Amino acid sequence: MSSFNCFVVGLTGGIGSGKSTASQYFEQLGIQIVNADQVARDCVMPGTYALDEIINHFGKKIIDKNGDLNRPELRKIIFDNESAKMWLEQLLHPIIRDELILRINKAFSVYVILESPLLFETKQDSLTDTTLVIDSPIELQIKRASKRDQTSEEDIKKIINSQMKREERIKMATFVIENKNNVNDLKKHVKLLHEKFTKLATKK
Repeated sequence: MSSFNCFVVGLTGGIGSGKSTASQYFEQLGIQIVNADQVARDCVMPGTYALDEIINHFGKKIIDKNGDLNRPELRKIIFDNESAKMWLEQLLHPIIRDELILRINKAFSVYVILESPLLFETKQDSLTDTTLVIDSPIELQIKRASKRDQTSEEDIKKIINSQMKREERIKMATFVIENKNNVNDLKKHVKLLHEKFTKLATKK
């Protein structure tokens, strides 16, 4: 059980699984979403401690002409360099976690969704009361993510291979929604779980 006053649901899934779509449906039901990806972006805005540290470590090539973090460049570096990846994670994960805690504490809906692609890998599930995995077949993940991100299927496969395996994620989850590309089914599952989470939240 989390130490927050509110009931926190950790929502995760692999790239292209439909977790952001599921989040939007929860939001339409009046639930506040704390998005770990957004927090991670906010933590490396120009002028932040984290971005300054990243520039000091990797050099000026890591920022674009506007002074923003050059994400493709950073991705390229950490894909092929395990020690660079570890350094970056050790810098960012505690900063992101602190900001997630702040935002969860400010939320006021009946329960809160913490949406995070790395919920289990970064131990962010310890901030939650229950967890929900949105699961999709790998072929669907690749199709959706490459279309959405204008990225090659090869790059999407690399990202999938770098993430936790589907089976592991499912094993760690309290609840699982199988998202096989039927929007109405996904909405229906979200609505049912919304009712369940609302009941659980009133018992906390």
